[in-house]
Amino acid sequence: MIKDKKPYNILVIEDNPGDYLLVEEFITEHIYQPNISNAHNFKDTVELLTNTQNSFDVVLMDLTLPDKSGEELVAEMAYFLPNCPILILTGYADIDFSIQSIALGFSDYLLKDELNAAMLYKSIIYAIERKKTTQLVEDSEKRYSNLFHLSPQPMWLYDCETLQFIQVNKSALNHYGYTEEEFLALKITDIRTPEDAEKIKLALEKSQRAGEVLYTGTFNHLKKNGELINVEVYSTGITVNERPCRSVIAIDVTERNEHEHRITKAIIKTQEEERYEIGGELHDNVCQILATSLISLGMMKKYIDPNTEQWFNNTKEYINMASDEIRNLSHRLAPAFFEDSNFELAIEILLNSFNVAHQYEIELHFDNSIDQAGLSLDLQLNLYRIVQEQLRNILKYAKANKITLVFFAENNLLVLKLTDNGVGFITDKIKSGIGLANMKRRAELFSGQFSIKSSPGNGCEMTVRIPMDTKKLHRS
Repeated sequence: MIKDKKPYNILVIEDNPGDYLLVEEFITEHIYQPNISNAHNFKDTVELLTNTQNSFDVVLMDLTLPDKSGEELVAEMAYFLPNCPILILTGYADIDFSIQSIALGFSDYLLKDELNAAMLYKSIIYAIERKKTTQLVEDSEKRYSNLFHLSPQPMWLYDCETLQFIQVNKSALNHYGYTEEEFLALKITDIRTPEDAEKIKLALEKSQRAGEVLYTGTFNHLKKNGELINVEVYSTGITVNERPCRSVIAIDVTERNEHEHRITKAIIKTQEEERYEIGGELHDNVCQILATSLISLGMMKKYIDPNTEQWFNNTKEYINMASDEIRNLSHRLAPAFFEDSNFELAIEILLNSFNVAHQYEIELHFDNSIDQAGLSLDLQLNLYRIVQEQLRNILKYAKANKITLVFFAENNLLVLKLTDNGVGFITDKIKSGIGLANMKRRAELFSGQFSIKSSPGNGCEMTVRIPMDTKKLHRS
């Protein structure tokens, strides 16, 4: 017979010498040179277990010792050896007590009268391997627990079906301002704004499809005090008590985003000032030069030979056309609402400047619920530039003949919707160019959302949603 040559350290707690010799014989029948220690009573057992030089792979224990037995002995051993597999050896078949022992963490319950060498060896090996596996799971759970509870970032678990929070860490409590009891009474939708309802629905559907795959997204969250924060969310699937859940880490990026917005705003402001300066120069200087040229031509008219008069008239027409084009260009660079017009009129002028050849059927609608006077010049200018950029895209790519531009209010949002009936495109394949990035960035400056919806043959719909919050609409 081939014996197991692993160096097992085994403690046998048995006061009956005959039973001990039988157990020792069974062990050595399958294990080559095991290191077996024997304790005759509970006192000896405690001395062996409290000696730091001793370490046991498995313990075989009789249920009846001279100084302790039964339930009291089982409870004491469970306390002294929480991480070591223990096999109970007894001469009494008590089913209820055997179940109770297993429930306390004991590895097996063996009857001495039915015991043999193969059975004992198998039980020892299974007990040791099960304990190793259990220990690995416990260590993993402990590391996860430490990572969860000691993380400097807010973390939580929620039930995928009820959306109820089922566990939150200390950082989440501190950051969001709730007590643990308050937090666990909430659903994940309770820390979101009403404007995010559709976004939450889509994110939940996407995260469920992702299963255990990492899902990421950026959202607005509400603290207990009503403060709105921007967070980057990272979540993955996890099973808790046989229920599908998701583990989430939420990183507050409000300060970072505000810093990036300040930088972006400074860049855009510089660009606008440069555009306005160029537009002013074109309007005030170049147009004046052309106007002077027309006056000079007019003074020369009486000296023109009748045979060359047509060339003279053509030259005047070209100068007039150049003046009109430069005037249109200067208005695009420096929108009229910077001077004495309102936002709606500036948009009308913009649309007309893109439709000089009348190749488009254009519809423009401003909802009466929108107070244009309540929109800061900063917001008006950024909305103007978004419309301007998308009109360029339509001219360049869409091959459309109809454009619809609508401004309206919906669920406390200012909505800009620009559609065309052009050739459309596959949104997943479109390259993220500078134009799209600029439009998205301009919307986000006001905590807004920018989206493009299109498909081949179905035109394109660009939508911008800006919260109708006084602080956000009047950001300087």
